Amino acid sequence: MEGWNFTFPPASAEAIPADVFDEERTLKLNGTSIALKYYGPAHTDGDISVYFTDADVFHVGDTFWNGYYPFIDYSTGGSIDGMIRATEASLAKVTDKMIVIPGHGAVGDKSQLAYYRDLLVGTREKVATLKKQGKSLDEIVATKPTGPTDAKWGNGFRKPKDFIGDVFQGV
Repeated sequence: MEGWNFTFPPASAEAIPADVFDEERTLKLNGTSIALKYYGPAHTDGDISVYFTDADVFHVGDTFWNGYYPFIDYSTGGSIDGMIRATEASLAKVTDKMIVIPGHGAVGDKSQLAYYRDLLVGTREKVATLKKQGKSLDEIVATKPTGPTDAKWGNGFRKPKDFIGDVFQGV
């Protein structure tokens, strides 16, 4: 994991999935229906959502960090554009009453997921514009493209510079 200079040990053969799916899959477990959807590369190359249909609960994993700047793992196929696509796909599925479980942060709802999407899109636009002007990462960080959300979103283990660096790498 290049972003954190960390190497996970290889998984044992027993931990490797034997049952996989390409786009969507529905399961019935203990009498409960569960709908799975593969987003395509977003946070990593293996992001899925899990919709517990009977409970109206939608788990979107690390494609949504509620109240924290996300980590985009380019070393495993993630991208800012993929994160935006995954969030938009989630927003198309989520209702106003649905509970949304993020990969990090407090349980959320549709309005928080929409705010997060706007944060991703807005940061991408600002960073891309400045990078096209020839600005370096340090120069872009100095402009504080995430300034309005730094007090709330920048207090986790991902600081504004970290998130801006992830976006910079992908534009």
